[in-house]
Amino acid sequence: MPGPMGKQKVVVKPKNFKKTAKKLFKEYLSQYKGRLLIVLLFTIASTVFTIVGPKILGNATTEIFNGLVSKFTGGAGIDFSVIGQILLTLLVLYIISTLFSVIQGFTMTSVVQNLTYKLRNELAQKINKLPMNYFDKKTNGEVLSIITNDIDTLSMNLDQSVTQVLSSLCTIIGILIMMFTISWEMTLISLIILPVSGILVGIIAKKSQKFFKKQQDYLGHVNGKVEEIYGGLNIVKAFNGEEKAIQKFKKQNDELYKAGWKAQFLSGLMHPLMNFIANIGYVGVAVAGGYFAINGRITVGNIQSFIQYNRQFTQPIGQIAQVSSMIQSMMAAAERIFEFLEEAEEVKTLNGITDTSNVKGSIEFKHVKFGYSSEKIVINDFNAKVKPGQKIAIVGPTGAGKTTMVKLLMRFYDVLDGEILVDGKNIKEFDRGELRKTFGMVLQDTWLFSGTVQENIKYGREDATDDEIIKAAQAAHVHHFIKTLPNGYKSILNEETSNVSAGQKQLLTIARVILADPKILILDEATSSIDTRTELQIQSAMDNLMKGRTSFIIAHRLSTIKNADLILVMNHGDIVEQGHHEELLAKNGFYAELYNSQFEDCNDEIE
Repeated sequence: MPGPMGKQKVVVKPKNFKKTAKKLFKEYLSQYKGRLLIVLLFTIASTVFTIVGPKILGNATTEIFNGLVSKFTGGAGIDFSVIGQILLTLLVLYIISTLFSVIQGFTMTSVVQNLTYKLRNELAQKINKLPMNYFDKKTNGEVLSIITNDIDTLSMNLDQSVTQVLSSLCTIIGILIMMFTISWEMTLISLIILPVSGILVGIIAKKSQKFFKKQQDYLGHVNGKVEEIYGGLNIVKAFNGEEKAIQKFKKQNDELYKAGWKAQFLSGLMHPLMNFIANIGYVGVAVAGGYFAINGRITVGNIQSFIQYNRQFTQPIGQIAQVSSMIQSMMAAAERIFEFLEEAEEVKTLNGITDTSNVKGSIEFKHVKFGYSSEKIVINDFNAKVKPGQKIAIVGPTGAGKTTMVKLLMRFYDVLDGEILVDGKNIKEFDRGELRKTFGMVLQDTWLFSGTVQENIKYGREDATDDEIIKAAQAAHVHHFIKTLPNGYKSILNEETSNVSAGQKQLLTIARVILADPKILILDEATSSIDTRTELQIQSAMDNLMKGRTSFIIAHRLSTIKNADLILVMNHGDIVEQGHHEELLAKNGFYAELYNSQFEDCNDEIE
C-alpha cells in the first residue's frame, strides 16, 4: 500500500497470519499490557481533542460572519473577546492533544524497543543452539536477513501500525459523530464514497499482493550474494572476476526488480484514485452545504467545519489501507523470526556426563556411518581404536572424509549408525559443551574476532593470567611478533583481521589452543599457512604439547606426520590402510602411492 510519501514498502503475506499474530501478542506483547493500555487511552484522548478542533474553529468563523453581518445592519459588529476565548480554548485543546500524542508515542516506542531487544537476544542465543546441518541449508545472507531486515521490519512497522490503527479508527468514529451532529444529509453524501473506495482498495490490493510475495525471498538471496562477493573480494580481484560477480549480482537483482515493479505500480495507483473519489465527495458536500446555508438550515461556521471533517474523513481510510500492508509485512517478518526460533536445536543428552576432568583420551570408532544427507553418505564403515596419548594422523585425498571424522568426534554432527566412544563411553552420553571442553582444535581456516590480541588468545580460557598468555604465545612462536605490534598484547585486530598475515593468524590460533591445555588435540592442516622455517618451530612446539595427550592430525603434507604413532589412511569414507609410516610404505599400497606422488621430486629432503 502507498506510504506517507507515495513510496511502497516491500510486503510479503505471511503463510499463517492468524497463528503468527496470536503468537506475537500472546507470547510477547502480553507482558506489556499496562503500557499498551496507556497507549490505547492516550491515543483515544489525543484523537478526540484533535477532532473537536474543527467544530470549535467553526464557531469562531460563525462568530466572525455574524459580527460582519451585524455591523452592516447597524449592530455591535465582531466581538473579538468571544473569538479570543474560542481560539484560546482551541490552542489549549491542541496542546493537550500533542502532549497525549507524545506520551503514547514514547510509551509505544519503549514497548517495541524492549520487544526487539528481547527478540535479538533470543536470536543470538538460538544461533549457538542450532545444529551445524541447519547452516548447511542456509546461506549467511539468509540468516543475517532474519536478524537484521526482519527484526527492523517488525520493529518499525509494529511501532507505526498499532498507534496508526487506533488513531485512524478513533478518527473515523469521531469524525462521523461530529459530521452527523452538523448535518445528517451531508454526512450521507460523504459516506457514499466509502463503498467505492473500499471496492477499489480491495481490487488493487488483491492484484498487487501476489506480486509482493516473491520480493522478501529475493532480498535474502541478494544479501547472500553481496556477503559472498565482498567477503571474498580479494579472491574476486585476484582472478579478475569482477565482471562475473557483477553479472551474478545483476541476475539476482533483476529477479528482485521483476518481482516488485508491478506491485509498486498497482499500489501506487491507490492514492491518486482515492483522492479523485474524495474530491468528488468534496464537491457534493460543498454544493449541498451552500444550498442548506441559503435556506438557513446550517451556519457558515458549520459548513467550514463539515468541509474540514470531510477532507479529514478519507485520510484515516487511506491510513488503514496503508497500515494493512505494514501489518502484512510485519507479520511476514515475525513469521520468519518465529520459524527461526522454532528450528530444532542440537539434541541435549538427558542427565549427560557433565564432568570430563578425568578423561584419559582413549577413543574408539565402531562401525561409524554418516552422511550430511541420507542421499549422500560420506563415511561408510569407519573403525579405529586410539589409546590415550597416541598421536594419530589421518591422511587421504580431498573428500575422503578426514575432516568429517573430526566433526563427528566433537559432535558437530551425530552419526547415522555405529558409535564413537571416549574412555569407553558413547559421546552421546556427554553434555555437548562439556565434551568439547576436552578438545583443542586448530583448523586450516583460522578464526579471530575483532578485539585485542590478548582477548583472542584467551578466548578458550577466560581466567588465564597474563603470564600464562605470554607463555602460550612463546610456545607458539608468536610472542616476538606480538611485541613488534604498536600496543603489544593490547593491539586491536580489525574485523577482518587483515592487519595480520595468514601465517600470523594461524600462530595466534595455535597459541589459543596451547593456553586452553586440552586433553585431546585436533590439528586440521594446522601448519598449512606457515612458512617452512616457522613450520619447523611450530612442529617442535606441537610435539611438546602433544606429549601425554591424544592427538589427531589431519595433513596433506605427509612429511609432517611421519612420526605419528598410528596413521589412518582414508579413501571414500573408509579406512583402507593403517599402521606406522615405514610399515605403510613397505606395503607399497595406497599410502605409498600418495607419499611417493607427493615427494618423488624431493627425496633428499624427506630422507
